[in-house]
Amino acid sequence: MAVSESARRRIIEWGRRALGLDVPPSDHTAAALHSVESEVPGLDRRETLQLARIRLLGATGVVIMAISALGVGAQPVRQNPTSGMRIFGFFARAHTSTLAMCMIGTVLVVMAWLLLGRFAVGGWGGNPRHRLSRSQMDRTLLLWIIPLSVAPPMFSNDVYSYLAQSEIAARGLDPYVVGPADGLGLNNVLTNNVPNIWRETPAPYGPLFVWMGKGIAIITGDNIIAGVWLHRLLALGGVALIVWALPRLSRRCGVAPVSALWLGAANPLVLLHLVGGVHNDALMLGLMLAGLEICLRAIEDTQPFGRRAWAILLFGTVVITLSSSIKIVSIVALGFVTMALARRLGGGIKTILVIGALLGAVALVTTLFITSASGLGFGWIYTLNTASAVRSYLSLPTAIGIATGFGGVLLGLGDHTTSLLSITRPIGYAIIASVIVRMLVATWTGRLHAAGALGVSLGATVLLFPVVQPWYLLWAIVPLAAWANRPIFRVPAIVLSVVVSLLVMPRGADFYVFQIVQSAIATVVVGLAFIFLTRNVLPWRNQPGVSAPSQEPTAYGVRS
Repeated sequence: MAVSESARRRIIEWGRRALGLDVPPSDHTAAALHSVESEVPGLDRRETLQLARIRLLGATGVVIMAISALGVGAQPVRQNPTSGMRIFGFFARAHTSTLAMCMIGTVLVVMAWLLLGRFAVGGWGGNPRHRLSRSQMDRTLLLWIIPLSVAPPMFSNDVYSYLAQSEIAARGLDPYVVGPADGLGLNNVLTNNVPNIWRETPAPYGPLFVWMGKGIAIITGDNIIAGVWLHRLLALGGVALIVWALPRLSRRCGVAPVSALWLGAANPLVLLHLVGGVHNDALMLGLMLAGLEICLRAIEDTQPFGRRAWAILLFGTVVITLSSSIKIVSIVALGFVTMALARRLGGGIKTILVIGALLGAVALVTTLFITSASGLGFGWIYTLNTASAVRSYLSLPTAIGIATGFGGVLLGLGDHTTSLLSITRPIGYAIIASVIVRMLVATWTGRLHAAGALGVSLGATVLLFPVVQPWYLLWAIVPLAAWANRPIFRVPAIVLSVVVSLLVMPRGADFYVFQIVQSAIATVVVGLAFIFLTRNVLPWRNQPGVSAPSQEPTAYGVRS
């Protein structure tokens, strides 16, 4: 009897520690990612001049990229507006030179972003003595976004899949059952632009996005250029929501808004893949962060918590649900809203269940309305795993399964990669679930802010998801930018953003090896020469007043 009682106590103790219930706040693993930043003065005259040069450097880079997109961007196979034109068509004929242009432009953008970081987050550790203002950051971001907004799609052909799936819905067919080849035919102008791997697959996106795409298809028909423009407007709307929500969330966490915008919105991955690549992840992230900010406004700012607070909270819940109707992964944000509200109301498990049921009901009603109003049905539930057909080396479980399977081939044991993936991927899902549960508990107990806990959960999701595309890194980087400001997070996030931005080709693997090598050599030569020529006019090295450790002035207000 004593043995069983001892075992029961050990199990309970282990469970509480696994959930983070018995861990002191200062020792909480994820808490090491965050500290409260201090307010610092604005830039002086010399730094303002350097900022203008950095802004011009980034603008030059994105303009070069926009021009190079005429040749190496994801141009449509049919209805290419530059085809046959003497001047603009030159870039499509000179692939090596145009690829070098794109690489050089990318490097210039990355350089400008890193230099801008001197005035946003300082050096590798600590705050800057002087920080650029919000208006300076906004003008810089706008200047860097505009050229890519008018350029052809880059780094991905996904927008053409959006157009084909939307046209299927506009014709009254079910995009969650038939793919572009079956729904539109192989000779259709929209199908011709869809990559071969996706021509037979149904839409993997939520009903809201396909519904919006259906409206675009009704307006533009088979006009590819007009369709791409309207889809890019949706992506730009998502980026605008990120810019609106991110600084507000960062202030709640005691992080400088400019620091959060630099890492989360001015990030090269945002410019290259959300704006240039026209990905619907921009709208998903924007709605999720906006909904989270609205919900936290009700939970943290409203006194007392009455009808007005409930109205704001329910509206934020609807916005988060709209986000999940684009990509389902963002629905996890509702869990952290639930925990934050339960902590505010001071309730226990019963309170959590009641709030969860209420917000879940609102999310369910919203989803049912979108599904019924769009006429798309519930087929999207069965296509959520469509992308897992791709073996992505950025996914840790997939990479482990592939590497182990390859090792088996080398040892003469046969190719068991598929079987290994059926083991590693479920293990990844289990770890994701455990991390999310732990972060939910941390939010409820007040150990972590809801925005930070959400970012950590999405970080685990990105790391262990079966399929990880380069822009999926933003699922974690963007929300964490509002909360995680310690070097232990920022340094890896910066390194990943830079490496992935530089390694991804403008439109995939459509180039010969010699073209990539020659373009890379030219890029290295130009980059090193530029650094040498500007060594005295740009803040390449730590300078007094730029990234030296700051004093301890007033901290940014923390509301929770």
